Amino acid sequence: MAQVELKQTPLFQQHQDLKARMMGFGGWDMPVQYQGITAEHQNVRQQAGMFDISHMGKFLLKGKNLRQQLQSLVPSDLGQLQPGQAKYSVFLNPEGGIIDDLIFYYEDQDDAGLELGKLIVNASTTDKDKAWLLEHCSEKDLGFKDVSTERVLIAVQGPKAVEILQSLTPTDLSAVGNYRHQTGTILDQPAWFARTGYTGEDGFEIMVSSEMGDQLWQTLLTQGIAPCGLGARDTLRLEAAMALYGQDINDTTTPLEAGLKWLLNFEGDFIGRSALEQQKESGVSKRLVGLQMEGRNIARHDYPVCVDGQVVGTVTSGSFSPTLGVAIALAYLPPNLTKVGQSVTVEIRGKQCPATVVKRPFYRRSK
Repeated sequence: MAQVELKQTPLFQQHQDLKARMMGFGGWDMPVQYQGITAEHQNVRQQAGMFDISHMGKFLLKGKNLRQQLQSLVPSDLGQLQPGQAKYSVFLNPEGGIIDDLIFYYEDQDDAGLELGKLIVNASTTDKDKAWLLEHCSEKDLGFKDVSTERVLIAVQGPKAVEILQSLTPTDLSAVGNYRHQTGTILDQPAWFARTGYTGEDGFEIMVSSEMGDQLWQTLLTQGIAPCGLGARDTLRLEAAMALYGQDINDTTTPLEAGLKWLLNFEGDFIGRSALEQQKESGVSKRLVGLQMEGRNIARHDYPVCVDGQVVGTVTSGSFSPTLGVAIALAYLPPNLTKVGQSVTVEIRGKQCPATVVKRPFYRRSK
């Protein structure tokens, strides 16, 4: 079988120079760790860390009534968005399954009255999302540009992130609230700042041209921001109980099952609405819960969850939590077994390892 060539972000040489351990992820050759997952994780929780997330899908959108055009593709109310606001949501199939999770950033109208926005999607689903979007939106009414390979996107996260970033830009970052975004400059070059992230910490995702990506990465390094890889990104997002597409959510899981009910606006019409209304009426057969393991055994993806020796569910994500000092996991269980305090076991290499259903998120930063 022919080997698929992995794509490289514009920052690939930076990762090579830092001797990062690389791995294939979503079709890209990405850094999994530099100095070690635990150290990188703690840097983000205690100081500031940065991630090359240039592999993610980045779409520029423009169109007459853009929010209205997208409304049928997501279950969330986009009409309420004001310029500079962002919304986390999902694409759904007709069965209510999650095609992908995404963030839509609404910008404003241009001089011709066309609405502008950005859509950031997962790397592995970029082509699928692009096809879904163009299939359901009118080509004559939707201006679409895929800049996934043309722009550098760096996430700077942690309690010191905003303070350090502010020293590099005249843009007033304090004026950009949570789930808000703004264009500006950094290092005298155009930049786009979004106060969103995937770690449970405060910080920004910064988009710049591929030509200035190296300069920005190097400058952030000199400011003491630690480079972090996919390994730390996974433990950080798991502590914050943020879903990973392909593991915790996918085409066969619905928002009602995944604990994303808060995304749903049944007052509007959207693909998958009928299926979700039926599921809401009849009840779900499984729900995503948090588990805390006893001992240091780690529950990995696809491990069986049992009660009284019977398999009742499946682990979707699991790891050791560097912040909490315990092993944690996400798993789907029948609704009658999802109450906090419920005892279960996870089958790990043939051994039944005790665990308890706990409240999510596992970690919440103090504000």
